[in-house]
Amino acid sequence: MRQLALQAGDRIMDIYNSEDFDVKVKSDDSPVTEADEAADALISEGLRRAFPDMALVTEEQANSHTQKVDTFLIVDPLDGTKEFIHRRGDFTVNIAYVENGVPVRGVVYAPAKGRMFYTRADGVSVEEDGPFDKDTPGTLRPIQVAQPNNDSLMVVASKSHRDQATDDYIGKYSVKDMTSAGSSLKFCLVATGEADIYPRVGRTMEWDTAAGQAVLHGAGGQVVQFQDHAPLRYGKDGFANPFFIAYAPGVELQEA
Repeated sequence: MRQLALQAGDRIMDIYNSEDFDVKVKSDDSPVTEADEAADALISEGLRRAFPDMALVTEEQANSHTQKVDTFLIVDPLDGTKEFIHRRGDFTVNIAYVENGVPVRGVVYAPAKGRMFYTRADGVSVEEDGPFDKDTPGTLRPIQVAQPNNDSLMVVASKSHRDQATDDYIGKYSVKDMTSAGSSLKFCLVATGEADIYPRVGRTMEWDTAAGQAVLHGAGGQVVQFQDHAPLRYGKDGFANPFFIAYAPGVELQEA
């Protein structure tokens, strides 16, 4: 999964650094680029070769969205397409393994940022320092959520999907500072202790969140549903998520 993320990142950056690239609009009005499609083809082929008997769900293959599974691989080949189109750099490659409805392994690679996060075989999440060799991992640093101070919380929120409902919920907390990030990097900022809480009051799909959630779990963090604070599970109908909160334990969660 790490190797495929790096290979896909190379392909994405080739297109990102080109003078121009094609942008299309999908049936749900979301944008898709040739980079999404190229990365999806590369990752899907690699995963099917390595795990031929494992169910695969990927954003760019609509026929995979009708499966009824609770143990599967799930891919967002380019999370943060709007960030990619506007050349803002906050986009990621996401590959995850979900077991019995829980993301247990994940890779989040931000090629334009030069940051890579993943869960090791023992379930511990690490950040790998670049430059990234596809065959040999570099220096791996275990990451851990912060011990939050509820009188002075660091909040991370969406860069492209910030709205009044999100601001209203954030207003229930004592906030020291806020930062914004695109794509699944928000989960990773909580995982490294750079933020304490990431509330998402908006539409997401499981391929948007599975890899980031696995990384956060492996760093000691949690992800719960917005309304009832029950754990966010996977393999839901159509692979659609409810609103959710990703956070470091110790944050005193406020009611919706």
